[in-house]
Amino acid sequence: MTFSLERPLVLVGAGKMGGALLSGWLAKGLSPQLVEVRDPAPSAEVAALAAKGVSFNASVQEIAAKRPALVLLAVKPQSMGDILPELAPLVSADTVFLSIAAGIGLHRLEDLLGAEVRAIRAMPNTPAAIGRGITVAYANARVTAEQKELADRLLAAVGEVGWVESEGLIDAVTAVSGSGPAYVFYMVECLAAAGEALGLDATLAMKLARATVSGSGEMLHRMNEPASELRANVTSPGGTTAAALDVLMGEGGLSPLMRRAALAARDRARALGK
Repeated sequence: MTFSLERPLVLVGAGKMGGALLSGWLAKGLSPQLVEVRDPAPSAEVAALAAKGVSFNASVQEIAAKRPALVLLAVKPQSMGDILPELAPLVSADTVFLSIAAGIGLHRLEDLLGAEVRAIRAMPNTPAAIGRGITVAYANARVTAEQKELADRLLAAVGEVGWVESEGLIDAVTAVSGSGPAYVFYMVECLAAAGEALGLDATLAMKLARATVSGSGEMLHRMNEPASELRANVTSPGGTTAAALDVLMGEGGLSPLMRRAALAARDRARALGK
C-alpha cells in the first residue's frame, strides 16, 4: 500500500510510537515535505528526517494556515492537559485529530480542544515499528467517512486496523494488544530464566527463548489454524509438553493470571482517562 496527501499531516509527539508511525508512513510514500512534527526533544532518528524535508516545531499559526488534513496526538496521557489547548487553532471541519494516548477519552479531547473537534481515538502497539502492529480505533460522530478512511490508511501503513462501535472497548483493546507486547517480552524473560534454572548457559537460554517465541508468533501469522489447534499439534498425550501444560493450564495457571493482568491494565487505562 502506498499513499499520498494533498495537505499536511501533523505529528505531535515523536517518541517511540509516534516515530514508528512516521517511519511507516514515509516508507509507504508519504512526502516528507507534508509532515509537520511538534516535539521539543524528538529522538535522533526522527530529528534526522529534517534533512529530508520534515518540518519541526513550526508555530501553530503557521501550521493552521496550511489546513492540515490530520493531527496525530502521540504524547503521554499526562501531558494532554498542557499540550492540547495550544493546538485549538488547528480545529476545523477540514482537520481530524487522531489520538493514540492510552486512557484519554474523546470527551477529554473535546473538553480541551472544543466540542466541534473531529476526533478519533486509537490504540496501536509497538510492533508497528516493524510494520506488524495492530491498531483498533473509534471515531466520534463528527468524523466524516473520508476522514475515517484517511486515518485507516495511515494506521494500516504499520499493520492491521480494526474499528469498534463503542469507545469503552478501547480500554479493553489497550489491555490486550496495546500492552500485550510487554507480556510477550516478559514471557521470553521468564522462559529464559527457567532454562537457566535447569542448567543452561544464560546466553543459550535467552537465544532459545527468543527464537521459540518469535518463531511461534510467525507460525500464528502465516498459518490459518486456531492457536488452540497449533498448541494441540505439539502436545503428545503423556509427553513433555503435556506435563508443562498441566501446570500452565491448571488451577491458578496462565489463563486466570492473564485475565487478572489484562483487568489491571484496563482499569489503569480508565484511571488515566479521568
